[in-house]
Amino acid sequence: MSWFILIIAGLFEVGWAIGLKYTEGFTRPVPSALTLVSMVASVVLLGIAMRTLPVGTSYAVWTGIGIVGTAILGTVLLKEGLSAGQWICVALILGGIAGLKALSPH
Repeated sequence: MSWFILIIAGLFEVGWAIGLKYTEGFTRPVPSALTLVSMVASVVLLGIAMRTLPVGTSYAVWTGIGIVGTAILGTVLLKEGLSAGQWICVALILGGIAGLKALSPH
């Protein structure tokens, strides 16, 4: 269950990272409120997952999900392109996340 919570926390991290772009410097109320809710949810869920998962693994997976998800959505939603080399790096991060899960004793 902790891994599931950690994944959800990572998805909320993606939400607030992308949401920051839509807040326009926190000048738009609705995107700003949604971004702040995503920030709080992300950190709270990360803390819950860390009750049973190691801090290093949890934080690495949480940020990794955020990096990969934000790179993908930045490309799709915001039309921010990545080079082939950058996509390779994103794939390496994804592989690292999978490796941390696969090698975790929890």
